[in-house]
Amino acid sequence: MNVVVVESPAKAKTINRYLGPDFTVLASYGHVRDLPAKDGSVRPDEDFAMSWALQPKADARVKAIADALKGADTLILATDPDREGEAISWHVQELLRDRGLLEGVTVKRVVFHEITKSAVLDAMAHPRDLDQPLIEAYLARRALDYLVGFTLSPVLWRKLPGSRSAGRVQSVALRLISEREAEIEVFNPREYWSVDAGLGTPAGGNFSAHLTHLKDEKLSKYDLGNEASAKEAVAAIERGRDAFNVATVERKEAHRNPPAPFITSTMQQEASRKLGFPARRTMQVAQRLYEGIDIGGETTGLISYMRTDSVNLSDEAVNQARTLIGNDYGADYVPDKPRQHRSSARNAQEAHEAIRPTDMQRRPDQMRAHLDDEQSRLYELIWKRAVASQMASARLDQVGIDIIDGAGTRLRATGSVIAFPGFLKLYQEGRDDNGTGDGDGDGDGDGESRVLPPVKEGDRLTLGPVTPEQHFTQPPPRYTEASLVKKLEELGIGRPSTYASIISVLQERDYVRLDNKRFIPEDRGRVVTAFLSSYFKNYIEYEFTAELESLLDDISTGRANWKKFLGEFWQDFAKAIGETKDLTITEVIDTLDEDLGPHFFPPLPSGIDPRKCPGCGDGRLGLKLGKFGAFVGCSNYPECRFTKKLTVAGGVEDETEIALAMGPIELGIDPASNLGVTVRKGPYGPYIQLGEAETKKDKPKRVSIPKGISPGDVTFDIALGMLALPRVVGPHPETGNPINAGIGRFGPYVEHDKKYASIPADENVLNIGLNRAVDLIASAKSRGGGQPTGKEIGKHPDDDKPVTIHSGRYGPYVKHGKTNATIPNDKDPETLSIEDALALIEARLAKAGTKKKPAKKKAAKKKTAKKKTAKKKTAKKKAVKKEAGKKPAPSPADAPQDA
Repeated sequence: MNVVVVESPAKAKTINRYLGPDFTVLASYGHVRDLPAKDGSVRPDEDFAMSWALQPKADARVKAIADALKGADTLILATDPDREGEAISWHVQELLRDRGLLEGVTVKRVVFHEITKSAVLDAMAHPRDLDQPLIEAYLARRALDYLVGFTLSPVLWRKLPGSRSAGRVQSVALRLISEREAEIEVFNPREYWSVDAGLGTPAGGNFSAHLTHLKDEKLSKYDLGNEASAKEAVAAIERGRDAFNVATVERKEAHRNPPAPFITSTMQQEASRKLGFPARRTMQVAQRLYEGIDIGGETTGLISYMRTDSVNLSDEAVNQARTLIGNDYGADYVPDKPRQHRSSARNAQEAHEAIRPTDMQRRPDQMRAHLDDEQSRLYELIWKRAVASQMASARLDQVGIDIIDGAGTRLRATGSVIAFPGFLKLYQEGRDDNGTGDGDGDGDGDGESRVLPPVKEGDRLTLGPVTPEQHFTQPPPRYTEASLVKKLEELGIGRPSTYASIISVLQERDYVRLDNKRFIPEDRGRVVTAFLSSYFKNYIEYEFTAELESLLDDISTGRANWKKFLGEFWQDFAKAIGETKDLTITEVIDTLDEDLGPHFFPPLPSGIDPRKCPGCGDGRLGLKLGKFGAFVGCSNYPECRFTKKLTVAGGVEDETEIALAMGPIELGIDPASNLGVTVRKGPYGPYIQLGEAETKKDKPKRVSIPKGISPGDVTFDIALGMLALPRVVGPHPETGNPINAGIGRFGPYVEHDKKYASIPADENVLNIGLNRAVDLIASAKSRGGGQPTGKEIGKHPDDDKPVTIHSGRYGPYVKHGKTNATIPNDKDPETLSIEDALALIEARLAKAGTKKKPAKKKAAKKKTAKKKTAKKKTAKKKAVKKEAGKKPAPSPADAPQDA
């Protein structure tokens, strides 16, 4: 009797069917034990001794294996063919050995890279021993990650409230994302221009050419740096209008080779680009395809093992692909000899074959009926990539034409035509940042083609329109999952099997977020990166982390000793940890503030100090740490409670905010009233004011600036327009009554006969037309719209409770607590200020005050009586407790805990 241990129950059923009744196949469900999440699981002082504990629910699985071993002759460990699979087999063996269950039992290790009957039977015929160097590489990696995580995390908890360690490799990935964001934030776009000219050939053909030389000098990208220089270039071309002729025509054939079949990282990248799958989802779907799908009543593995660094294909797979290509596309699409691809991954290792279909003849359209949508799409991607990798190269005819005018002006036109599509007939690799394919929606674009009309050297060309175009340099794009995986792979950081978990951990710990499929670092993520860069710089260096990966690879091949490697690492790392022991939180904040200061507070164009607090006008802004992470706060706290998110200061908005804190901003003089127009900061936000208050009783005209508009964007003309609100848009076509437009407490609106409708954020209250206003009012009526009800317009200064506006059966009113006050007809509910609302509430209370006082007294008496009753009950309870005798021992939860 033979007992076989695999990782998943789905795989166990399939393999049991292949092997027959002499075999019992059981699943370990992944790892059966791991290092306990507590101090002391790895002990450097005891030669890196490690304590292991059973995983939750693993006891039953181990017991099932142990029971099956009774009377068995052989234990066959058939877990996955990678480092983790080798480790799982080792753990199972060690557990069974410790329980004395392997006496007289032969232990064998087998690996297969696809779950097909032939592959499984072949593996069973060629068993081997456990790979000890591979196990030691696992032990070293596990100990390394544990020591970094469980030693560094307490430092972060104590020194950076609200932060947690992201792990050894995750911290490096977080640094990549944070540094890319920093590049984007300080990026200054640079202007440049290009000039294209339309040209006609003697035979009547037309094409466009790009300006490359002026006065026989080659133009660099930024030589035309403004509109004036672009216009000079246009004039130079126009001067040679009748003198342009073809100087040279270059023709050459280019070849484009197919990409290699998928490895784990390239599959994750391409599934992200073309299918929109997160890395973790890609691996989950691939796992299902690998373990097998029910086809005709039999579970069949559709792809080879999906955790691999190798781009090799077996001879059998290559021959299948070449036969299929010849049959489906013709002999021209089959290269003379099989293609041998080489891996570009740094330190490629672990598995023996690329990801491929187990049978090339299982075409995607045939498999679609057996798969769900995600499985079908991923299988099709894997199948196309594997088949295309063995197809002939694409051939492109490229043409370059140089055009001159004899006065030093030169234009160039380029074009290419696909002469033979080769592998492009089936597949083209996606692009990271600018979309994929050719725009036909299938993601498998066939490349951009541009056909130039036939010309020959010396042909005179006619000049058509000359078009200058303005451009600005763009900041580097944020990382997508695909580009982040690609960058990690290029740097040699992590392993293919770890990329999905790296990305997931960063998101789960709120260090980064995905916005429009691109990673943006959260505040706490940026602060953690700054902290690690300041105090543990060496351990998040890209080269250092990549070098650790190389050393771990050396252990896996037997070229390095794992305990010596850990000893050298721990000696330096423990020293770095010790140097942070006496750091205070204040010292950490000061260090981070100094480190992040130049980034978060760059010089403002106006020369205003970017650190000046806009809340009080004289405090200094700096980095602060709170329970939920880092933020920017004022040095005058608690007198000044100004705070804002951890974002880069800069531009008109920040300058305006600081300037408003120091006083009104003058925009100009109103020509109608000869009064000054200013932008000011009030307790309820920024507003525009006309003139000044000569006395306390004077109330200059004011209008609040809506939340969607930055004070820095308010020009003199916009301010005059807002002060003129509400304005009459025009008469309603049905009633003849006016439609008004204005800005109220809830934003821009139109109003007709006391019926209101909000103006969408992308439309302007100052120039909205009559037809649009009628549509908005009609839509609001059809939705039952009208005066917003229950909307807060401010807080009452006495108790900080909200003051709200409502619609009642007798008209609009304001509400505070249980007090309701009617809004008079001469007051517009939309523009009612908090001050006016408070006045209405006070008037209402004054009017009804004598009636409410007795009610309050009665309530107070009842409350007092309740208190007395409660006191009596409490006294009785205390008496009972005293009679109980001994005081109970303190709970362990009450004991002081170590930090």
